[in-house]
Amino acid sequence: MLPVNAGPIGVFDSGYGGLTILRRMRKILPQYDYLYLGDNARAPYGPRSFDVVYQFTREAVEKLFSMGCHLVILACNTASAKALRTLQMNDIPRWDPDRRILGVIRPTAECIGDITKSRHVGILATEGTIRSKSYDMEIHKLFPDIVVTGVACPLWAAIVEANEADSEGAEYFVKKRIKQMFSADDKIDSVILGCTHYPMLLNSIKKHIPQGVQIIPQGDYVANSLKTYLNRHQLLEEKITKGGTVRYLTSENPERFKECAQVFLNDGEELSVQQTTLQASQQQEL
Repeated sequence: MLPVNAGPIGVFDSGYGGLTILRRMRKILPQYDYLYLGDNARAPYGPRSFDVVYQFTREAVEKLFSMGCHLVILACNTASAKALRTLQMNDIPRWDPDRRILGVIRPTAECIGDITKSRHVGILATEGTIRSKSYDMEIHKLFPDIVVTGVACPLWAAIVEANEADSEGAEYFVKKRIKQMFSADDKIDSVILGCTHYPMLLNSIKKHIPQGVQIIPQGDYVANSLKTYLNRHQLLEEKITKGGTVRYLTSENPERFKECAQVFLNDGEELSVQQTTLQASQQQEL
């Protein structure tokens, strides 16, 4: 049986980018406890197949559920694109119908209808997210009239994790992909940053985005959507502990995690980090 006691909000990402989402969640919803899990040893997920991303994400969600989380946020666009729906439809009913898994794509898609005036939207994301067409599908469910142009940016996440976001090399690749996007559709007036790493490249992105085009990082939209969700689901909200704490799990070396995490958090906070192992099944723990 799954534990029934209250627990933290679980936040999962394949690497470090989800920390940009966690940071905004803690800003808007500081009262809750959070448990962040980064599968840093197997990152990046972007180039991996649907089956592999689903398997890895399933293992991570099982781990967080086994540690008392009743709600898990996939703070990873690739996991949200390739694994969320299968987890919600196939796994949650078997594990515990009262548990919840939410992603980052839907909240971002919901906001776009009020932002774009031209009804032409650009998506900058990983290869896996673009290939999945998850943003196209979510946006068209809500706003069938919007034209979506997605461009894969395969090196951007690696540039950020190498702490080279403000380098000349980073600017070259940012400029290249933005030029590609506007060459495909010069009517775009809103651009979604469809990877949690990309806010770290915001300085370079702003230099090369045409004037007047709205740039949409996900953090605030996801955090505000979560706030609304918890207000609507009080029974779930009551199962979340409220101590204002955050703990970190990584499948990599904890010291390396601490070092790299500061690139994304940039607040000097002393992190409580524990190494964990993700296995093909945590069923015995559930």
